[in-house]
Amino acid sequence: MSDYHSHDATGLAELVTKGETTAHELLDMALAETRRLNPALNAVTMLAEDAARAAIEKGLPDGPLKGVPFLLKDLKCEARAYPTNNGSKYFEGHTWAYDSTMFTRIAATGVVSFARTTSPELGVGPVTEAQVYGGPTRNPWNLGRTSGGSSGGSGAAVAAGIVPAAHGSDGGGSVRIPAASCGLVGIKPTRARFPSGPASGEGWAGMAIDGFLTRSLRDNCTLMDAVTGPDLGAPYHAPYMAQSFTDARQTPSRKLKIRYVETTLDGRDIHSECLKAVKETAHILRDLGHDVEAYIPPKSLDVPQMMAAWTITVACGTALAIQNAAKARGEEVDQTQLEGVTRGALAYAKTLTGPDYLNAVNQIHAFGRRMAAEFLACDVLLTITLAEPPCEVGRLKPDNEDFVAYRNGKGGVFDYSPFTAATNASGQPSMSLPLYWSDDHLPIGVHFAMAAGQDAALVSLAAELEVAANWAPMQAKLLAKGGIWPR
Repeated sequence: MSDYHSHDATGLAELVTKGETTAHELLDMALAETRRLNPALNAVTMLAEDAARAAIEKGLPDGPLKGVPFLLKDLKCEARAYPTNNGSKYFEGHTWAYDSTMFTRIAATGVVSFARTTSPELGVGPVTEAQVYGGPTRNPWNLGRTSGGSSGGSGAAVAAGIVPAAHGSDGGGSVRIPAASCGLVGIKPTRARFPSGPASGEGWAGMAIDGFLTRSLRDNCTLMDAVTGPDLGAPYHAPYMAQSFTDARQTPSRKLKIRYVETTLDGRDIHSECLKAVKETAHILRDLGHDVEAYIPPKSLDVPQMMAAWTITVACGTALAIQNAAKARGEEVDQTQLEGVTRGALAYAKTLTGPDYLNAVNQIHAFGRRMAAEFLACDVLLTITLAEPPCEVGRLKPDNEDFVAYRNGKGGVFDYSPFTAATNASGQPSMSLPLYWSDDHLPIGVHFAMAAGQDAALVSLAAELEVAANWAPMQAKLLAKGGIWPR
């Protein structure tokens, strides 16, 4: 169909409902776009066309996105019909014996999943450059730049127009970082808003949660509504939402106390284009009638301590995943199949004790309490999503075997992405919106956080900004250029 790119997922589903196109025809289009764009982007992997066709022939659920092509991240979202690599040569071609609750809820929307999208090994990192895919995943706005991570393949595929929406997950910004890098909507809801089972009760001590990359806010809300709620036996769940995400999108935002930060949360400078994006967003919000003031977070927030604890927790989680796989196979871990950063995580985890891990979790929870206190005097904390525009491919390549230095050292991940992990640690809802592009057409996402449980209010604010800032024309420019910005 000639107007495939002029519709979001909701729009394509409406065409299917009206009989103006079919699920098979939309899948044909998505596969054609994959063949055309993927050689340059390296975003789509583990093609499962047979599973997609079989799902259509069986009869798709009468959900809100019936017939829309969809992509699953190559990490978690376990599904029997969709093997995975988990972003790793060590897990290459792994098959699942069950369907996760997340997958079954996504499938109930009627989407047609036909492949997975690239991820760094076991989801660790703000770039997607895993060796299992034979090269880096690239940003459609500039092929020399990263599309982000860990949901970098989903970000690139949606921005380029292969699909209008894709699955992701977020343990330190892994939905919001690709959203910022690719000019998309990325939302991390309150901790435990979405299911984690049946394989686990939580990810990375409660910091990790699934999510979606979309061009439009309404698509993101539809998908979040479909997966909201605890699954059977969940150890805890998020506060009750009085309205759906979709209803919140249609509810005018109340006047909010918004405090914006012109530096990192611990006072370091950010890129001049990023600072400009924050200030312009603050101006838009002030014009919309909100109470907007500059704000300097207290040093007592101690973000570096949280990041050190985050690093311990994720190193242990990474080591556990690999050790469990080796145990199931009855073999020693072949470290030549692992990225350098992953080898570093294994080595670092070996230096840690059980008390070290529990102390790190306690530090993360203590940080959450400090973050919660920041919202006693305001409704929204406004920052940039990344401290600079999308970085060049190779700059944060996961070959550094010093895991702590890769994360927290000078020029490392924390310098590049100093904001997003804060709300993973605190469990608060947050989002990156595509509100700014640099002079050389690189997307720069703007980040918003609210108190735990305030997901609906966050979405209402997003809806107000979608109208006021109107990011769709910039996304359409990329699609009009064939999905890759010419250089």
